[in-house]
Amino acid sequence: MVALPRRALRTRSRKRKKVRTPGGRLAIHYFDERPGAPSCGLCGKPLHGIRVEKPSKTSKSERTVSRAYGGTVCASCLREALVDAAYNLWTVQETQKNES
Repeated sequence: MVALPRRALRTRSRKRKKVRTPGGRLAIHYFDERPGAPSCGLCGKPLHGIRVEKPSKTSKSERTVSRAYGGTVCASCLREALVDAAYNLWTVQETQKNES
């Protein structure tokens, strides 16, 4: 007789490993699949300084880096966004200065 695993484990996305138990029989252990590396929300490149682990298993300091948008946007995309925002602000101020 073959014992089916519980319903939550009946998926091919979980890794399986045959294990010999101390009683001499073979059992199958089911493992969670490792999560993918966190990536930038704008360009999709992997983020540096953040662990490849489930967010629930890591501390807050391992899930983020200490800067604005740390853990969601990479440094190069953030730099581009800040430069664009500063340029847009500057052009708005220049046009207002020229109008008055």
